[in-house]
Amino acid sequence: MVSPDKNIVAALRISVGIDLQEGLSINELRNIIGGYINSLISNNFNKLISILYRLDINESKLKQLLATNAGEDAGMIIAELIIERQLQKIKTRSENNNNNIIPDDDRW
Repeated sequence: MVSPDKNIVAALRISVGIDLQEGLSINELRNIIGGYINSLISNNFNKLISILYRLDINESKLKQLLATNAGEDAGMIIAELIIERQLQKIKTRSENNNNNIIPDDDRW
C-alpha cells in the first residue's frame, strides 16, 4: 500500500478533529473518516455540518453525490469529498509557496 503524503494526514487530523496514525493508506484514511462521519450523522449532525462548512465542502456536489449514490455509505462519500478537498488545499498552498519565492537580492 502506498502511504499518502504526511501533509494530508496532518491536515485531516486538524480539520476533522480525529487522531490519525502516520503511514495510513488513502483507503485506510477513507475508512476511518467514513466511520467517524457515520457516527456524526447518527449522533452529532450539527458537528458534521460545522466540519463540512469549515472545510468548504461544495454543498451542491455533496447533495448530487448523495442523491446519485442513494443506498451507498454516506460516510464514505463524505469522507472522499473531505480527502479530495484537503488534497486540493495542500496542492494550492504548495503552488502558492513555490510561486512566491523572492530572490535573495529583493529580500529585506
